[in-house]
Amino acid sequence: MIEPSLSDDHSSKQFFAHSSAVVDDNVQVGLNTKIWHFSHILSGTHIGDNCNIGQNVVIGPNVSVGDRCKIQNNVSVYNGVTIEDGVFCGPSMVFTNVYNPRAEIPRMDQMRSTLVKKGTTIGANATILCGTTLGKYSFIGAGAVVLKNVPDYALMVGNPAVQKGWICVCGVQLSFDTNETVCKDCRRLYQKIRPDQIIEIKR
Repeated sequence: MIEPSLSDDHSSKQFFAHSSAVVDDNVQVGLNTKIWHFSHILSGTHIGDNCNIGQNVVIGPNVSVGDRCKIQNNVSVYNGVTIEDGVFCGPSMVFTNVYNPRAEIPRMDQMRSTLVKKGTTIGANATILCGTTLGKYSFIGAGAVVLKNVPDYALMVGNPAVQKGWICVCGVQLSFDTNETVCKDCRRLYQKIRPDQIIEIKR
């Protein structure tokens, strides 16, 4: 096991990195985060507390990953991607950061930012086109190809991805017979305020 390098801002925090992982200088990694085999965390990256970074993962440079995230094997999180708290990135899912790449034409000055909001799940082998925002607690099905912004709590499947319904914070699909519904599993209450928008009602 390599000794973790701790930044000045996180000098009291400790994390685990497997001996085959590479953690560059100028990286901040939070308390109790684990970085597994053959992964590489590039300079300028911030990873929060209690994250699990799987095998063969590349993050950075200059990427922000929130607390309590799980990034599964064979995922690359490129410059331009921001991941908020509690996000799940399934095995071999794909982010992009240039819309129309060519090997012989440099376009890194044309990167489009991608924002993955709190609690989102991205299934295995899904692809997220750059320049999109995935709303909080949205659920991207395995193999889906996301080409446009995704609403909060939306369930997206297919290629190209289309919305197939709504999903609870707990990951159970919601059913609306009226403008309000209660999750059958966790009993959270939701209201549909527009055909393309729902909100959680705190009670």
